[in-house]
Amino acid sequence: MFGLAALCFLLLQTGASGFGLSSGESLSHQEITKRAILNTTVQTCRALALAEGKDFTFPSLTVDAVAAACEAPSKSFLQTIQLIQTKNKRVDYFLFFLAQYHMDNEQILEGRKIITEGLAAVKASNREQNFEAAREKLGQILHPLQDFYSHSNWVEMGNKLPNSNLIRSDTSVGNIAAESRATCRNCNGDDCTNNILEDILQERIITSGYFNFVPFFSSKPKGKCSHGGFLDRTSNIEPKGGINKDTLDSSHGHLHMEAVNVAIAATSELLEDIRGAAGDKPFLQMMGISKESGKPLCFMIDTTGSMSDDIAAVRTVTSDIIDRRVGTQDEPSVYILVPFNDPDFGPLTRTTDPEVFRNAINSLTATGGGDPPEMSLSGLQLALTGAPPSSEIFLFTDAAAKDAHLRSTVIALIEQTKTVVNFMITAVLGFRRRRQSDDSLQQQQPISRMARSDAQLYRDLAQASGGLAIEVSKSELLEATSIITQTSSSSLVTLLQAARNPGKAENFTFTVDESVKNLTVYITGNSVTFTLISPSGVSQESTNTTGSLITASQSVGNFKTLQLKQQVGLWEIQMVSTNPYILKVVGESPVDFLFNFLEESQGPFGGFDVVDNRPRGGVNGSLMVTVTGSESATVTEVILVESSGSGEVNGNVEAQGGGDFLAHFDRIPAEEFVVLVKGQSNNGSSRMSSTNFQRQSSTNISASAVAVTSPDSDSVLVPGTPLSVPFTVMTSGAGGTFSIQATNDQSFPSTFPSSLMLETDGSANGTVTLTAPLNTVSGTVVTLTISAEASGGTDTNYVVRRLTVLETVTDITKPVCELLSLQSNCSDNCVLSMWELSVQVTDGANGTGVDRITLRQGNGTLNTSLATDNENITLVSYNASCCSPDVELVVVDRVGNVATCFYSVRKTAATGSQAVTVAPASNSPQRPTVAAVESLSNRAAQSFLVCLSIMVLGLSLTF
Repeated sequence: MFGLAALCFLLLQTGASGFGLSSGESLSHQEITKRAILNTTVQTCRALALAEGKDFTFPSLTVDAVAAACEAPSKSFLQTIQLIQTKNKRVDYFLFFLAQYHMDNEQILEGRKIITEGLAAVKASNREQNFEAAREKLGQILHPLQDFYSHSNWVEMGNKLPNSNLIRSDTSVGNIAAESRATCRNCNGDDCTNNILEDILQERIITSGYFNFVPFFSSKPKGKCSHGGFLDRTSNIEPKGGINKDTLDSSHGHLHMEAVNVAIAATSELLEDIRGAAGDKPFLQMMGISKESGKPLCFMIDTTGSMSDDIAAVRTVTSDIIDRRVGTQDEPSVYILVPFNDPDFGPLTRTTDPEVFRNAINSLTATGGGDPPEMSLSGLQLALTGAPPSSEIFLFTDAAAKDAHLRSTVIALIEQTKTVVNFMITAVLGFRRRRQSDDSLQQQQPISRMARSDAQLYRDLAQASGGLAIEVSKSELLEATSIITQTSSSSLVTLLQAARNPGKAENFTFTVDESVKNLTVYITGNSVTFTLISPSGVSQESTNTTGSLITASQSVGNFKTLQLKQQVGLWEIQMVSTNPYILKVVGESPVDFLFNFLEESQGPFGGFDVVDNRPRGGVNGSLMVTVTGSESATVTEVILVESSGSGEVNGNVEAQGGGDFLAHFDRIPAEEFVVLVKGQSNNGSSRMSSTNFQRQSSTNISASAVAVTSPDSDSVLVPGTPLSVPFTVMTSGAGGTFSIQATNDQSFPSTFPSSLMLETDGSANGTVTLTAPLNTVSGTVVTLTISAEASGGTDTNYVVRRLTVLETVTDITKPVCELLSLQSNCSDNCVLSMWELSVQVTDGANGTGVDRITLRQGNGTLNTSLATDNENITLVSYNASCCSPDVELVVVDRVGNVATCFYSVRKTAATGSQAVTVAPASNSPQRPTVAAVESLSNRAAQSFLVCLSIMVLGLSLTF
């Protein structure tokens, strides 16, 4: 029988990959991360499928294939992977000089602290369903974890498995070289294959290369290894050379493949630990995977006195959605509710249980009022930070916003999350009308004039998000809401959207491909007429309700919806109105796109970084487009289209492979714009000929000459302890006084400078100090939005930071399983025989206590109970048919420490007699032995499974 190390050695012969930012045959951190995520996600989906009694076939390792195997849409999964990759990559850009983030300079323990503290924050965020913050922190901590295998001598010592103690703080990572101990000799010219000293390798002393980028000030302790490479100035100091394995061309590039494969296994191991702490379904939610393919259902409701009719309408719509969609592919993936009034807003209810959501809606009551404006934008800020990215929010109100000063913050969050906001406005003019019969017309008229401007704020926000501002009477609200919530599939795509204020006659075109179903046109505005022209040339006027192109239509208030005949090709709609209007054409299709603006990185590596706020306007720029839902789609055009006009900027498109397309633009429009993508795809049609497709972003994008940045290094808030969040404001235009605004969705107390002075083309630094109250629940996420506005409001930009509140974690040990008894009467006919075991689980005298015990493997019956004489002891009983001889328990304590305990009853091949295999959780490494009773440490077992997963899932591709 192979030993574990020998077996994993064979399984890990998977080809080459790398850690650097370079292209070519070497893989980057992003690719290592992606492969590990695909691997762990597939394992999780397989476990859920088997638990449900379903067959599961391992897919190829692509985003679309894995999402399909998990019975989930691919867009949010890809979006999640890209976010984690970006946060990983940014460690090199923004934390380049901090050795602990790269495991350089022998700062292994400091690097482990970053990993373990970040891991605690990820687990705490997941417990509170704050998945976006968990993703961001995950991306950051993966960087030092992966760098360990490239920057240290772990691989040179012959290790084929990860150093599992890097993700635990209660164990030893190994013997780290003392500062006085020499570790390297000079390389033999360009040959650095043997520059690590023999005694270091033989005694298994861990070292990592020293790195310094600054000329003339570079140094390292005597006799130490260097990182190596052109940027490392210490590599010219004896001992010369380096040991990094970042790429095939690195100093130790001959071990590049080995380092990458162990890094993939280590990343998978960390993800498995997060999965164990969260549970399978929450882990998949964190990864953007949900079998419920409907869009999140997000309602914001004004709960003041005059809203009783509106709340009743929302209750009716909610019950209808739940009753019709639960258990179907259109079931919402998550339900979110945010009530607001004055002076309160929230709390935010977020649940995957439709009955919890229904009860939350039913418990709302309309009370109070008097002062009409409400805290609608404060509630919207909370909803935007609590809903998943690319959600759709419905806000119900009959009053103006009392907190209009949050306008720029809300727009920043809309742009950053690419969320659509629809405003359902009753009492169209904003302020509530008095119900008394003696209100005179003279009393009403001043309110009407004032209310028009109040309602315009909602219209502006709707337009900015790609949503609609639907203005109806209270009696019409139920009908309007029912219409707009009819389509809630996550496969909803936008083919065209345009807004005109003031209105004018204009012709719009949109292309419909074979994949598009339920083609729908939305129009908001008064006195709007139109003519539809189909691809075949047939036309229909808006006054003709019996034509052949419109299969169904509804009108309520200022809102009109049209269901169009399914016809592939180029459509035209000729709009005529002198009043403001919004036109939106949507359909359902698996084919969609993601996009990110890119800018030149300010880090020493050069290259490009993702712009996650407003791109720089009036200059050239680049945009990365990724097509989702089709492996055959080709992007031929990327166009930046002015939102309120006909101006366009066409990009030069270059295919990057893997569904990625890079578009270069001579200039980024100074006016608000949207991204329009055109291309070709056969969409799985039985016909081999391609069809043209067109998709458009919903959210309007504003360019800026101002940039606001804030490093990601400090993102954990300890309750009661102030946290300083530094930020920088830069301008590529005129200088002056820039107004600063810093708001957070939890209303935590904060201080910040009200303004900063910038020179022309200059920059200035500021700090926000934020304090979480002592009673804040660990895992709470506060979203901090920092905006800078030029004098006169001529230009503005922002940065969004997510900070996790985390109480100091003192419980750092795993729960422990102790086998009490194992009995069986297994025979050759397993159907007629059973086996059972009893296990005692404890979390130690100073532990936080056992929170959850679940089955990861096994088809038997699991029961748990607290010991009668000691509440710190959990008793576990399990019984199963001998046809299911294996069981794996996952034990999680209240801070997310995870233990897995494996038990099995099988016959040995050598004797034919029954044997028991036990793999309990352990805090120390153990070498596997081959015997009738085999003991295997939890970490080694996990590593073995990781290796096996990599082989099974096809990681032996040639990279």
